[in-house]
Amino acid sequence: MGLVKKPLLLLMIDFQKLADIIKANNTFLITTHVNPDADAIGSEVAFYKMLKILGKKSKIINHSATPYNLKFLDTENIIEKFDEALHKNLFNSSDILVALDFNRSDRLVSMQKAFLESKQLKICIDHHLDPEDFVDNQFIGIDYAATGHIIYEFVKKTNIVDINKDIAIPLYAAIMTDTGSFRFERTTASIHRIIANLLEKGVNPTEVYDLLYDESKLSKIKLLGRCLSSLKLIADNKVGYMILTQQDFNKLGAIESDTENFVNFLLSIEGVRLGMLFIELKHGFKVSFRSKGQIPVSRLAGEFGGGGHLNAAGARLRARDMNSMIPKILEKAENYYNKYSEG
Repeated sequence: MGLVKKPLLLLMIDFQKLADIIKANNTFLITTHVNPDADAIGSEVAFYKMLKILGKKSKIINHSATPYNLKFLDTENIIEKFDEALHKNLFNSSDILVALDFNRSDRLVSMQKAFLESKQLKICIDHHLDPEDFVDNQFIGIDYAATGHIIYEFVKKTNIVDINKDIAIPLYAAIMTDTGSFRFERTTASIHRIIANLLEKGVNPTEVYDLLYDESKLSKIKLLGRCLSSLKLIADNKVGYMILTQQDFNKLGAIESDTENFVNFLLSIEGVRLGMLFIELKHGFKVSFRSKGQIPVSRLAGEFGGGGHLNAAGARLRARDMNSMIPKILEKAENYYNKYSEG
């Protein structure tokens, strides 16, 4: 039947080196990518809680505000939105700069310059393909299901702290969302054992799912309707795409983070193997790519300055006009479908 999965062999990350860096330093600045998802926020909060147990001082500073459906992960309001006047000096005064859940510096947006110009030690913990060389130490494993998965394994393998409920909840949210509620390729027996352990620490899966997905604002649901109404299929109905404009967001009072997971609806259509969501931004646009099988949308995204995973990737084109670029991207996407489709 082809349904039996081979276990993933996780490439070894030098967790002891990471532990040594943490133990040898006292102050940490933690950050993640623009428009953070649950893996990004969950990893940040879990890492912060771990450092707090160790008696370390840390701050979480992000370019983007935390999406409303993820604020339950930050009940203490420890995450701050970047303000150059308030935060710029922290990039030079913190012992360690920690980049979580991204591996390209342009994903820092307004924080990129301060991060790159800092002379402090920089580390990156991530699970995406094609990392940029912008940090001193990379702790990257592309076979891990989530950055939260890496942090869990780090804590467990080094025994640096005991995982308590405060750490377990953000790690559960990180892993659950990045595995598509445990349906994506990297959902393994090992992942389920990790989740069982997190539940034993006090995580309530029903409550977490409800807070993540069942407390949407009306504006988000209306935006989803507008998004689905724009849906078009090409390449004999094997490639699909949707488009959202700034006018859509303004009319409905919606925000960019509301579009999380919209692109996945394309792959729920019978026969569709590759899907794209185009989102017009105030400056340029972004496109999210999803695929099934061996169609490498990470490479497709890479042709436009982006990246990600084999079947899930994205790109931001900040200085380009969306309407003029869509035909070029669609042509490339159709070529990728024709070249890599299993037929």
